[in-house]
Amino acid sequence: MIRRLARGTWASLGPAARALRLGATTLATAAAALAAAMLAAAPAARAADLSPTEMRWLKGAWPVVTYAEQAGMPLDIVVQPQPTPGNAPLAMAFIDGRCKLVLSMRGNPEAAATLERIDSTLLDAALELMAAHELGHCRRHLDGNWHGLPAGFVAARADGVSPELHDAFVRMKATRREEAYADLVGLAWIQATRPRDYARVHAWLSAERARDLLPGSHHDTLAWLALARDGVGPAGGTMFSRAMPMWAAGLAAERER
Repeated sequence: MIRRLARGTWASLGPAARALRLGATTLATAAAALAAAMLAAAPAARAADLSPTEMRWLKGAWPVVTYAEQAGMPLDIVVQPQPTPGNAPLAMAFIDGRCKLVLSMRGNPEAAATLERIDSTLLDAALELMAAHELGHCRRHLDGNWHGLPAGFVAARADGVSPELHDAFVRMKATRREEAYADLVGLAWIQATRPRDYARVHAWLSAERARDLLPGSHHDTLAWLALARDGVGPAGGTMFSRAMPMWAAGLAAERER
């Protein structure tokens, strides 16, 4: 379920980070008046507390939040009130067995810039994909598989990497694998819920991943996106299970290089 957290427990995410209580009452009325219902359902969340940018991201992510609620995933939404320049506008943390969907948008130009880079006719679909991507991270944490590999796979050797850079290299590769899986989860969500938008969303995501790309780095998921050009597997199952075979196929291809 989605619940409110006590204030003062978010030192790792920033001082006085605030969680919104997004429960059944909000979900029941969201389709009719998402923003008004969300704010009315949470005494701690008043209109003055959320910026228009934060509201737009939350509105776009709401179908995925609803999915998490219905699936019983332990998800909390946190809006950081302090300036967070340089942070990802939307990210996932995992603390004490719960997933934290963290909005870091105040004093962070990238939050608005991300919205501006997306065609207005594709914005809701892109925001859903980004939220589903983060939920993919949540699923991996909940399953105890974060930075793990499927059966039969081993992490690539760090040949040629200096000892002082070895640990950073291993973490980078592990992060890249998780980013690839989460991208596929996001695409599986779009394929299931917005099939007519799939090709455009896939093209947008591929362009985002190619922007300022350092090949092989944390967010280089292009090898997996190429596999998913026409979809992420057959229908059926959850977006998490649908992403897994293509994720493994990409890992296998990487191993053979």
